[in-house]
Amino acid sequence: MWFVVVFAVMLQTSFLTPPVGFSLFCLKGVAPPQVSTKDIYLGVIPFVAIQLFVVLLAFAFPDLVLWLPREV
Repeated sequence: MWFVVVFAVMLQTSFLTPPVGFSLFCLKGVAPPQVSTKDIYLGVIPFVAIQLFVVLLAFAFPDLVLWLPREV
């Protein structure tokens, strides 16, 4: 269960980072013409940083991820 959660968060992070960044290209497609790709890349940095921080927390404290499945 822990691996699946970490894998899912890292997969979402890969959708938000260049060079692949599928979510970034979708956002560029619906953004107004004055919004550049660089603006989108710079705007996603805080979200990627938060996701990487959560992955570090999951590595350091696996019980944060596993407490809910144990309750069910």
